[in-house]
Amino acid sequence: MSNSSTPPNECCIVTAKKASFYDQSHNMVFLQTLFLLLLVTFGHSFPRHHHHHHPSHSLLTDRAALLEFRKTIVSDPFSSLANWDEAVPVCNFTGVECDRSHNRVIRLILYDKGLVGLLSPVLSNLTGLHNLEIVRSHLFGIIPPELSNLRRIHSIIIEGNNLHGSIPDSFAMLSKLNILVIKENNISGSLPPSIFSNCTMLNVVDFSSNSLSGQIPEEIGNCKILWSISLYNNQFTGQLPLSLTNLSLQHLDVEYNYLSGELPAKFVGSWPYLLYLHLSYNNMVSHDSNTNLDPFFTALKNNSNLEELELAGMGLGGRFTDTLPSQLTNIRTLLLQENQIFGSIPRSLANLSRLFILNLTSNLLNGTISSDIFTLPWLEQLFLSHNYFKNPIPEAIGKCLNLGLLDLSHNQFSGRIPDSLGNLVRLNSLFLNNNLLSGTIPPTLGRCSNLYRLDLSHNNLTGSIPLKLAGLREIRIFINVSHNHLEGDLPIELSKLEKVQEIDLSSNYLTGSIFPQISGCIAVSMINFSNNFLQGEIPQSLGDLRNLESFDVSRNQLSGLIPAKLGNPKLCGTIEGISLCSQRRRWSHARLLLIILILVIFVSTLLSIICCVIGCKHLKVMISSQRTEASKNAARTELISNFPRITYKELSDATGGFDNQRLVGSGSYGHVYRGVLADGTPVAVKVLHLQSGNSTKSFNRECQVLKRIRHRNLIRIITACSLPDFKALVLPYM
Repeated sequence: MSNSSTPPNECCIVTAKKASFYDQSHNMVFLQTLFLLLLVTFGHSFPRHHHHHHPSHSLLTDRAALLEFRKTIVSDPFSSLANWDEAVPVCNFTGVECDRSHNRVIRLILYDKGLVGLLSPVLSNLTGLHNLEIVRSHLFGIIPPELSNLRRIHSIIIEGNNLHGSIPDSFAMLSKLNILVIKENNISGSLPPSIFSNCTMLNVVDFSSNSLSGQIPEEIGNCKILWSISLYNNQFTGQLPLSLTNLSLQHLDVEYNYLSGELPAKFVGSWPYLLYLHLSYNNMVSHDSNTNLDPFFTALKNNSNLEELELAGMGLGGRFTDTLPSQLTNIRTLLLQENQIFGSIPRSLANLSRLFILNLTSNLLNGTISSDIFTLPWLEQLFLSHNYFKNPIPEAIGKCLNLGLLDLSHNQFSGRIPDSLGNLVRLNSLFLNNNLLSGTIPPTLGRCSNLYRLDLSHNNLTGSIPLKLAGLREIRIFINVSHNHLEGDLPIELSKLEKVQEIDLSSNYLTGSIFPQISGCIAVSMINFSNNFLQGEIPQSLGDLRNLESFDVSRNQLSGLIPAKLGNPKLCGTIEGISLCSQRRRWSHARLLLIILILVIFVSTLLSIICCVIGCKHLKVMISSQRTEASKNAARTELISNFPRITYKELSDATGGFDNQRLVGSGSYGHVYRGVLADGTPVAVKVLHLQSGNSTKSFNRECQVLKRIRHRNLIRIITACSLPDFKALVLPYM
């Protein structure tokens, strides 16, 4: 055995010695054999993972779980789960992926399937699952706490469903979780701190668009590699937790909550790789009691990778200064609208060379727009509306060749509309309304061939509507030049706007007639030519506009008839017999109320009359019935009280059982028998025929007459016998 440890060089030396060589070779063979035996022995003792998961305990279990989940789906509109069947291998199920080496289902991914049903706890039996992603369906119920059994899960994405309840605390056991997305549901309650207690692998958290409330837990800072947090559109309160500075965030979206406190200047310095910071529509304030933006903007100097900064809708106060760092060369979106920022637009904005969207709407900005801002080569959307900008719009605006949307509305811009706007061939939306602009509409706007929204209303524009502008065929939303001082005829080129939905030329000095070719605007739903000086008749071709909902030509000098084919109750104008629009609308509402009131009164009166008639008839019938019954009862009572009682047996005994030998006469209503009562009184018994329909009435009537009348020539009645099947009068036998 000692030779086995001989160094290699010594082995070489002794190879010449045959005996030694033999001995060593023998030892080497022995060692190799021993090694192989040990390898085989230990090899059998170690578990073999690829045989550990027997199909009977893995794929069969997974199949059973998926088929059980399928039973909870009550609607599958696209038959997405049609092949989830016993006859189909589970690995071929739609949305299912297997790891065949381990015989397990590892992914269940169902996007846009429209499934309706329960998010069943049975999915927790898929214990080999790595990815569970069910997006944009209609699953309901709560998030099953049993999903915490999925200890190998890496990604849970349950988005766009109808789940309610809270986030299970048991998710803390999912230590391998990288991505947790439960967004666009109806989840409520607070965010459990426990789910951040064992989150060493967690990268992405997204609970946006739910109804979560309370504070963001400090424990979220335990997730050291967490780089994306999205809590957008919930009801979180309080301040951002300080523990967020422990993270290296790239994406933070907490918009549309109720978070308070100062803008997180101390936080952003801890996030050098920050790409997206969305804080809009919370209750945050700027520094120094909401008067100073500089500390926050200055703190962004280390965030050179920042692409989106959104601070809108919080009423942030402070002057817009040059403190916005020039290092933000990658920023593409800057949203500061709906705040209280004042001052002028700083020249430093021109350093944001990749800026794509700039929104400063609804602030307190004033002064002149610097021409430097129009040197931004990638700027596509510029929103400056609802501020206090003055002076003319710079001609340099024509340098923003990529500009697609320009909104300068609701300011105090004066002067002419720049001709250079015609250079913006990619412009699709232009809003210059509600300013103090004057002069003519530049014909160069006709070069903006992609324009589909144009609003120049509420200015002091003069001249005519340029023919090229009126012929912009791509205008498909609206063209509005109302409330100006435009004159001239309606341009016939308007008839080329086949896609336009709204045309508003009202409150100008336009003349001429409405041309029949207006029917070429086949998509139009609203036309407003009111408050002009239009003449002539309304063309009958307007009846061809099937989408027309509102047509206003009031306060003009039109004549003739409204086209019968329009059939639109909202039509108005100054045509004889037609009121002005505003008056007509008021009259329409008043008339409608009057008609409703009259109908209510009429129907109520009619119902009252009907009820009275029915009630009277019912009362009359009831009284008549009561009288009849009373008469019967009275007759019966009076017979009993005024005459001595006599029974059927007494009459039968008196007449010998109504023997025919005692029959003294017959009539249409019965027979008369001779008899002798028990006291010896001779009587005549008149027995009525009950088969006659009137026999009962005749009996009662005769009883009443004989009872009430007294006359010497009339025979008085002694008594009577009245039974349901037998009626008889007992008279003296003369």
